[in-house]
Amino acid sequence: MSPPVLVRNKVPSTRKKALGLVACTALIIGNMVGSGFYVSPASLAPYGQLAIVSWIVMGVGAVCLGLVFARLAHSYPATGGPYAYTRAAYGDFAGFLVAWGYWISIWASLPAIAVAFTGYLAQLVPALKESRPEIVMVTIGVIWLIVLINLRGVREAGLLQSITTFAKLIPFLAIATLGLLWVRPHNLAVFNPSGKPLFEASAAVAPLIMFAYLGLESATVPAGDVRDAERTIPRATLLGVSAAALLYVLGTVTVMGVIPREQLARSSSPFADASSAMWGHWAGGFIAVGALVSSLGALNGWTLLMGQVPMAAAQDGLLPIWLGRRSERGVPAIAILISASLATALLLVEASGGRGFVAFYNFIVNLATMAAVIPYVFCSLAGVIIRRKNILPTGGTRSSFKLVEIVAFVFAVWTLYGCGAEAVLYGLLLLVLGIPLYVWMRSRGAEPGAPLAREARPEGTDFVHCLSPDVPAPNAR
Repeated sequence: MSPPVLVRNKVPSTRKKALGLVACTALIIGNMVGSGFYVSPASLAPYGQLAIVSWIVMGVGAVCLGLVFARLAHSYPATGGPYAYTRAAYGDFAGFLVAWGYWISIWASLPAIAVAFTGYLAQLVPALKESRPEIVMVTIGVIWLIVLINLRGVREAGLLQSITTFAKLIPFLAIATLGLLWVRPHNLAVFNPSGKPLFEASAAVAPLIMFAYLGLESATVPAGDVRDAERTIPRATLLGVSAAALLYVLGTVTVMGVIPREQLARSSSPFADASSAMWGHWAGGFIAVGALVSSLGALNGWTLLMGQVPMAAAQDGLLPIWLGRRSERGVPAIAILISASLATALLLVEASGGRGFVAFYNFIVNLATMAAVIPYVFCSLAGVIIRRKNILPTGGTRSSFKLVEIVAFVFAVWTLYGCGAEAVLYGLLLLVLGIPLYVWMRSRGAEPGAPLAREARPEGTDFVHCLSPDVPAPNAR
């Protein structure tokens, strides 16, 4: 087996790149500030002040992870993000598992985001609360609406991401700032009302909060479509993670301080309920509209990414090559359609069971978080191995562990522990199911790449030039 190729810009250098700093920052904020935030106060209500402290602590860990990804992206902006970095550091099989698990985490997140969309829509259309089949149809419909938008092209998806991100921030910034004036301190008086030991309660809170931080690496995934990726991606990552963390802390303090804990734990639209309590029913409807826009933005961002990750792995020979083909509009249409179909199947399976809103949401959150944290564990220390291999394209030197990498690793492992036995079990089974596909690809003679070869090119490194002469270039479309 030959050493892995560190794939940088996989799009032909003649194709205009569609994503700039604004779009990349919007992609990160849009993916992070979604249903994981707008429903989380209800899930975190039993934990009182501990939840707020956990937002801050987890925010520090998320910033460290963001710094790790920013450093990786600055040195080698590779399409595929966590997958590309893992493969460069640990080899083909680890890269495959991370790509497989990361892909699972993305399409498994779509049902939770879409369910949150429907929950806030029911705030505006109460009749939806009375019909489970209608809720399921609306939830599936919004998933496929966003899929159709993404099939039109990366530029259209990026434009929608920018619009939805900045449109949704206005009402929730109002809650996170002005809403602090309506906080009742006695609602926040208890540190850990859950009755669980501190260690156990902190672990239980971790995946619920981490789900809201998922997406911090979003700008690294479509690196081949990013203008001036070496500078744009690190800046977008730090801006996006910092802005989202601040919004999370202030927003949670407001909602938990306005609504009594017992009432909040039963809410399916906590921010709308909090705004109604502060400013009247009109405000609840206004916030519900903002949450709908937010959920659309999160769905759009994850739909964009769930095509990019399998495309990157396919172009490296780790997944079937047809997953790496671009449509006439330059998008990995087959990968997007297959991912959306799996998300729909997961939604239908859960809808056929007896889980309630909160139970369904928590299960999907834990499963998606577990699958997403596995790549974070690998990537947190990937830079150490890559530096020791001395394959930095920007002339970096070998060095030992950095503090930010150690913090990011501990943060990721702690979150994985907090996902619980059920989610870890199901996540592990899904990961193991990918092994036969890897074996099949290798048995067919697919050779995943050759040693890294780079040439200094002002327009960026093309994927074709990262291959040795005896490795055929994949179909760019």
